[in-house]
Amino acid sequence: MIDRRSFFSLLGAGAAGLYVTGCASTPEEAPPETTLVERVGLGLFSIPHLLEEDFEGTMRLLADIGYKEIEVYGPYPFSVPAAHEMWAAITPQLGFSTSGYYGMEPQALRSLLDEVGLSVPSLHVDLGTLRERIDETGEAVQMLGAGYAGIAAIPEEERTTLDDYRRLADEFNEIGRRAVERGFRFLYHNHGYGLTEMEGSIPLNIMLERIDPSVVSLEMDIYWTVAGRGDPIEYLQNWPDHYRLMHIKDMTELVRFEGNGDNPNEWMELFPYMASVGAGVLDIAGIIAEASATGVEHFYVERDLAPDPVDMLQTSYDYLSALKG
Repeated sequence: MIDRRSFFSLLGAGAAGLYVTGCASTPEEAPPETTLVERVGLGLFSIPHLLEEDFEGTMRLLADIGYKEIEVYGPYPFSVPAAHEMWAAITPQLGFSTSGYYGMEPQALRSLLDEVGLSVPSLHVDLGTLRERIDETGEAVQMLGAGYAGIAAIPEEERTTLDDYRRLADEFNEIGRRAVERGFRFLYHNHGYGLTEMEGSIPLNIMLERIDPSVVSLEMDIYWTVAGRGDPIEYLQNWPDHYRLMHIKDMTELVRFEGNGDNPNEWMELFPYMASVGAGVLDIAGIIAEASATGVEHFYVERDLAPDPVDMLQTSYDYLSALKG
């Protein structure tokens, strides 16, 4: 099991305030500050090697640090065969193979999470599984106690024209209606594509105009949004009813996709510029303040395949848990 004592100590922070009293009046007290992120979460794709080495120990570590929520990724036992085949094809390059329930029986996984105090608000599932096995997805969502399940990205071959984006938005609404009937909401995580002009329009904007926020929720990844030349705060302000979840990771320096961010090769080129939360150049505090004001409910630390996961977990948590607004 991972030894908690091997991790560096929590950083301390102190604050002091001064006020001046007057003879004829009582000074007004400043409104108390609130913590911007009450329940810090983690996207588990950040730490796959730790999960593969010692899943139970890693869950206990997360809870010990202070994390309250996790987001899991597929494929799962109920995923369609194509999802398992794709995963098997890429795992040699990734260097790990665990996903879904991480080798545990579903109820055993839920029991462990309940024991250590971690909840699972959302699952990433592939589009094929949502199309063909939404009943099984709903059962998994209910078993884990989640409220959302959805996709991390649209397959590249399905988003080559604006009409594709329109069609997908309409399909997302239909999946969303079916999901609500099964007790969860469909989430769409945009991976940085669709933020530059195509045929005179911004594809993501076309989708947002057609998506019904009563049945479909957006999950913003602030890193990929910036990489795709989008402004996270502007999207939150312009579409306040849409965004309900957020992936938070930082940039060592401001970088953009070389192209339009259409494919995994472009995504992987920017992996070296990822930073732990608060250790980079993005306005994390400003983005989270806007997100909190516009209805985002779940905030997940994420740094894809973090090279130093222990350090990333601690420093990112320390930063987010100290944010006041």
